[in-house]
Amino acid sequence: MGGDPRELTRTMWTLFEPVHAVTYFAPQARAAFEAAGLRGFWRGYFAGRAAPFGAVGAGPVYATFFGFSDAMVRRALPDVWTRADPAAALTARCEGARQALSAVLGDVPPEAVVETATLLRTAASTVDVAGRALAAANADLPWPEDALDVLWQAATVLREHRGDGHVAALLVAGLDGIETQVWRAALDGTREVLQPARGWSDEEWAAAAARLTARGWLRPDGVAADAAYAARDEIEHTTDALASAPWRWLGTERTARLAALLTPIAAAARAYLPDKTPIGLPPSPTADN
Repeated sequence: MGGDPRELTRTMWTLFEPVHAVTYFAPQARAAFEAAGLRGFWRGYFAGRAAPFGAVGAGPVYATFFGFSDAMVRRALPDVWTRADPAAALTARCEGARQALSAVLGDVPPEAVVETATLLRTAASTVDVAGRALAAANADLPWPEDALDVLWQAATVLREHRGDGHVAALLVAGLDGIETQVWRAALDGTREVLQPARGWSDEEWAAAAARLTARGWLRPDGVAADAAYAARDEIEHTTDALASAPWRWLGTERTARLAALLTPIAAAARAYLPDKTPIGLPPSPTADN
């Protein structure tokens, strides 16, 4: 574990994010959403992630999910609630995540899962949700009793807490939703993943690229300029700083213990996750961490 608090915060993100992300990519999670009436990846995604808000319309989801086109969000909402109400979506996402984690954590001792879930819940229970709508909605849900359910829910609260802070950092940097996608694609070459996954047209993409070029973040050929990389570092540092409070509260010893427990769990959960995803999955922590 590194001595820099931001490095520690980033390391913990690489460990709890895969636990949360099984709900998007694991076949058990997809099957649970389909059984609830949410056929198709995006119906399950939008209903499952938005369900803690209740049966909201497109507006709050467009605002908080950030990066999706308004048209794509409005195709999904409020239609998904005619197929499965929020309670059914919450049940489906919980059941799917539990089944997925059960399938990949067979070699992890049950007592280790319980200890991990307890520590992660402790960290998640400390987050300040003021100004963080997605984190607040998930933190407001009742805690389940099953250890795997607790593990997933705690990871989800922490994940959305970090994500809400990341959106704040992007806004402070002067980026809108589509600009974040064009900028990120220039940095890591994932336009073929990001553009269709977020619902932006070629015309909208080109207009955002022109704005970033005028700003000096993209070169005329669309390649990321030095300013884009500098902005990435600053935004990520801000995001890490905004997400650091749970680990300060948990303390060095308990955080180090949690990291050790989460490492094999995160590695197992990654078996379900593709190499490139639109959710910005972090790389695995290095051995030095």
